[in-house]
Amino acid sequence: MLESYLFPIRYALLTFPLAALLFTLPFLIVQYRKYGYVNGFRGFAMYALLLYMITAYYLVILPLPDTVHTCTGPGKSYIQPVPLQFVNDFLRETRVRFDQPSTYLLLIQERAVLQVVFNVLLLVPLGLFLQYYFRRSGWQTVSAALVLSLFFETTQLTGLYGIYDCPYRIFDVDDLLLNTLGGWIGYGMGRLFASRLPDIGQLDRNVDLSSRRVGYIRRFVAFQIDWVVLLPFAAFLLVVGRPLYMLAFVLIYFIGVPYATNGYTFGKYIVRIRLKGQHEHIRLQELLMRYGLLYAAIGGLHVLTALAAKQAVPDDMAVFLALFTLGIDILLGFHLLRRLYRRDKGLFYEAISRTKHIIV
Repeated sequence: MLESYLFPIRYALLTFPLAALLFTLPFLIVQYRKYGYVNGFRGFAMYALLLYMITAYYLVILPLPDTVHTCTGPGKSYIQPVPLQFVNDFLRETRVRFDQPSTYLLLIQERAVLQVVFNVLLLVPLGLFLQYYFRRSGWQTVSAALVLSLFFETTQLTGLYGIYDCPYRIFDVDDLLLNTLGGWIGYGMGRLFASRLPDIGQLDRNVDLSSRRVGYIRRFVAFQIDWVVLLPFAAFLLVVGRPLYMLAFVLIYFIGVPYATNGYTFGKYIVRIRLKGQHEHIRLQELLMRYGLLYAAIGGLHVLTALAAKQAVPDDMAVFLALFTLGIDILLGFHLLRRLYRRDKGLFYEAISRTKHIIV
């Protein structure tokens, strides 16, 4: 029976890297926006919670049946509505003799006992997380455990939401009771161990955001958000054959908007950073120098190379442009790698324009 629990856990560990990758961007956005930086312990806790939730879900639904046709005939009940039915199951199946202590070790092999233990333990981590990390009260934690358990049981009762003809596991009221009990136990454990764990409320007490440097990951997140906004319009202008209009649109966004807002774009605003020049208000010439080099020179070179490959231009000219662009990209790659390992992480166009990002 132990193998039936290890099988979903193995699948959870295999799935976790992909789930973590999808989780990372929204996690970073929330952390930057809410706290102004990413705390390592907070990150560890949230990824641990993600792994736990994946594991708990897989334990409920796996292993899956070999066929979607799971109906076994008329008259079968898929609901167990009797509270504490597990007690009767245990008394009916057990090999333990209460007048013979030597048989007590058989308890760890009893199906009914293992199911009770599993159903209690399933939501213990949830209760601990809710109490310790999210600072939920006892009734809120118990309510959340009950709702999550009801979600699990409904998942089983609906045959994984209609994928299977009939439920392949029963809706058991005892599972609701035992899962909820596990959430309550986890809440108590959170209170018990709170004094031995970092105080979540004090993680940011001594953090000086003004002394922190804006890293490449944060800048890349802002860049992604900005291009989510820009891409539909830029792609449309490029498809209809207006590459110069597209370039102008991009420059207006990255130069005009920061000039009007003193260093912000939508992406920078979301992750709480802004551009700063040599004066209180960033100047137009600083933005023109910064983004002219980045988008007009480098970006324009890539657009020109792509157009040359599609248009009727001499092959040797297209090859020259492609090789020249590749050489520029290699130089930029080496430049970026060098800056990754230096205290001053400013890139060439920042040094020339004398602009930088600051946390706000």
